[in-house]
Amino acid sequence: MNFINFIEGVLLPESFMESRFFVILATLVALNTVVYAALSIVHVIPKWFKPSWLRGRRPRGVTRSIYPDGPK
Repeated sequence: MNFINFIEGVLLPESFMESRFFVILATLVALNTVVYAALSIVHVIPKWFKPSWLRGRRPRGVTRSIYPDGPK
């Protein structure tokens, strides 16, 4: 078994590689890869906005406990 013949059997024909279907499929795969990479990077970086920064040290006006009459 010749190595060149083996590689030629694995590859797709050139007519299929230039078909409209394959071009659209390759474009969708590329866009999906870019979106997945962007979402992964966004998920890894720390949050820039923390709601606790806005509230500061001010106590709540109303207790949010499941025991509303308990100690504050």
